[in-house]
Amino acid sequence: MGKGNLMAMCHLLEMINVKKGEVLHLNRADKKIVYFIKSGTIKIVTKDSEHTRSILNMGNIFGELAIYEEQDNEESEEKAVVLEDGVVCVIETKQMKMMIEKYSSLKNQLLKLHGLRIRKLQRNLEDLLYKNSETRIKEYILNYINQFGQKKDDLIKAKNLLSHKDIAQLTSTSRQTVSNVMSKLRKEGIIDYNAKEIIIQSNHLNN
Repeated sequence: MGKGNLMAMCHLLEMINVKKGEVLHLNRADKKIVYFIKSGTIKIVTKDSEHTRSILNMGNIFGELAIYEEQDNEESEEKAVVLEDGVVCVIETKQMKMMIEKYSSLKNQLLKLHGLRIRKLQRNLEDLLYKNSETRIKEYILNYINQFGQKKDDLIKAKNLLSHKDIAQLTSTSRQTVSNVMSKLRKEGIIDYNAKEIIIQSNHLNN
């Protein structure tokens, strides 16, 4: 079951429209929820400190770790903030467990997803050890544009959904350093940006 089949599975679940700024809690009353993103962009943050942990878009899943927790009433340490209007599909963890038991391919897909996340954490740790702040920020911005952007002619444009504080938290740097690096990238002609979008010439992503 690939990402396409995961998206197709949304038709079997409850679909809800979400608006920019809305907060999605992984625990609703006495229920734990797994979310599939059908459209839009979601930011995962820590509940208490509001520290940005990840940015997710169409085809991604979150809240699924609750499937493996033994106690149903355990509070999640994370919540999700909607960065742009979209649609999410929701399912209770108990129902998700039943589907995993029924469809082995779904279990394999979740295991693959966790493997990818572990490798990403490993890369982030290596980046902290071996790359300086400027390099980490530059690579994150380029990866963000590549993942979230749309190509038109020789340009790739991505919605500017992240604050400098978000980028700083995602790269373990400071907000001031992010501002300095982005200004430098603009002066060098690598990117351009405003309040709505970040723009790059497609050839810079291949360098």
